[in-house]
Amino acid sequence: MTITTPAPADATWPAPLAPAPVRATVVVPGSKSETNRALILAALADRPSVIRHGLHSRDTQLMRDALRTLGVRIAETGEQWLVTPPRTFTAGGTVDCGLAGTVMRFVPALAALADGPVHFVGDAQAAARPMAPLLRALDDLGAHVGTEGGPVLPFTVHGRAGLRGGRVDVDASTSSQYVSALLLVGARFPDGLEVVHSGPPVPSLPHIEMTVAMLRERGVVVDDSVPDRWLVEPGPVAARDVLVEPDLSSAAPFLAAAAVTGGMVTVPHWPVSTVQPGDLIRDILQAFGADVTSLDETVTVRGTDHLHGIDLDLRVASELTPVVAAVAALADTATTIRGVGHIRGHETDRLAALEVELTALGSNVSQTEDGLVIHPQLLGGAVWHTYADHRLAQAGALIGLVVPGVELDDVACTAKTLPEFVGLWQQMLTDSETRTEPPGDAPLGEPQP
Repeated sequence: MTITTPAPADATWPAPLAPAPVRATVVVPGSKSETNRALILAALADRPSVIRHGLHSRDTQLMRDALRTLGVRIAETGEQWLVTPPRTFTAGGTVDCGLAGTVMRFVPALAALADGPVHFVGDAQAAARPMAPLLRALDDLGAHVGTEGGPVLPFTVHGRAGLRGGRVDVDASTSSQYVSALLLVGARFPDGLEVVHSGPPVPSLPHIEMTVAMLRERGVVVDDSVPDRWLVEPGPVAARDVLVEPDLSSAAPFLAAAAVTGGMVTVPHWPVSTVQPGDLIRDILQAFGADVTSLDETVTVRGTDHLHGIDLDLRVASELTPVVAAVAALADTATTIRGVGHIRGHETDRLAALEVELTALGSNVSQTEDGLVIHPQLLGGAVWHTYADHRLAQAGALIGLVVPGVELDDVACTAKTLPEFVGLWQQMLTDSETRTEPPGDAPLGEPQP
């Protein structure tokens, strides 16, 4: 996949330099992955349920709007959403997927249960995101999928009543979301659903584990004892009121800010046990050379004198790749990132984009078949293109903390998963200006007073 560097926006965002080592406490909002799965499962449940502290972002708004198109009622009161499932999903509407992978992959599986057509559209960049394996699987299950220019958005799912389920084969090597989409609806089929992956290894397996765990919490029986095979038994999806965990992937750039500036950042409310892939940022930053401590449901990262390059397989947490690549570009030796070839099909070709943008700043970056090799060099300022990709924007802001003259062409794309990003980023720096004590004076796991 290739990318075209977009023209700079009329107004760029100058990434702020850190005036001193960053010292702050940052509270991040709810997990996008958990929020959108909770919404889907609430739409499938046997009675109304409540979601608390769900993420407010473009991706989750698109999901709520999509479910409303299918007849789901969602009453929003502050930080609480009451979700009332319909007796049957409504056909005949159009779903705007934007650039949200969970919407363009999870909702078509729901539409297969409607008795009639549901049309799916998205942003211009969405047509580059792979969809063929999922659409083929829905076709195999009996929901005819009509496409206009190939197996990508836009398309129409012609659902019909009485689909039995059974076995379906899918090549999920380009996205674990295909498997999650099918598993989420599997219990609704009278014969249940057997999903078999055939192809190269599935990336981001923790996201499938999250799907399975959330299904089991609602009484759905899922057998995943055989690798690359998931068996969902038919039956009701029990309604469950949920409190959404903080988004640990969104916490990554803030924790990384401590590592690259030699400061200290604390993120509270970190779950003691979680299946979020973003939890791996703790181990990753420690491998780079930062000091990472976890205490009383908080995580604190302290920067040290220098960052070492690492050899890292990021297959299970590929969404962290842009932030990890930014840290790698500021380390003192080369870093190899492996196992992430599938992110060429994310919001943009992330590997190509990172190569282009880091090279423009002066880094020596090369792509491999499944990742990147980053040789740090002296970096200078330039316009950092985001390609409408929230993770790339976060990476550019991170580098801008220590490299003067970095300007993002579109910081607004961070609204996809973290609308508060700019405010939180600036507040982190403002807090740092008021905290003059050295990080070592504070007890482990506690922010500076």
